[in-house]
Amino acid sequence: MIVAGLFLKANEVRVVTLTGERASHSLIAPKVTKFSLLKNPTQTDVVAFIAQISHHISDFSVDKLVLNRRATTGQGAGGAGTFLMEGAILATCSCEVEFIHPATLRASDKKYSELKSCRPKTVDLGKAYDLAFECLG
Repeated sequence: MIVAGLFLKANEVRVVTLTGERASHSLIAPKVTKFSLLKNPTQTDVVAFIAQISHHISDFSVDKLVLNRRATTGQGAGGAGTFLMEGAILATCSCEVEFIHPATLRASDKKYSELKSCRPKTVDLGKAYDLAFECLG
């Protein structure tokens, strides 16, 4: 199974695509790491954003997209940018989309940290990797 972890933050999506299983997986598409949407996008901007994601899905035969569950209240609650990107992805992507809560990622990281050998060093890409890793078989 090929899984793409999409970490939504502000008006950017960090992407890490993995194939395999938790015990034996590898990173694919290492050059594709970010899609952006303008802060005040037009309809054309959103269409172009979705086209980038759709091309990524088809180019790498992605079976599942995994997104971070946005906070709805309190400090750090998801803003308009992540809300817009999330809605556009849900409405248009052809593959399965799953949401993972940050608490689930923290628990999984403690349990499986030794299996995450190809985890990127940057924080946001690391979170995208964790999202994809969570849904590997």
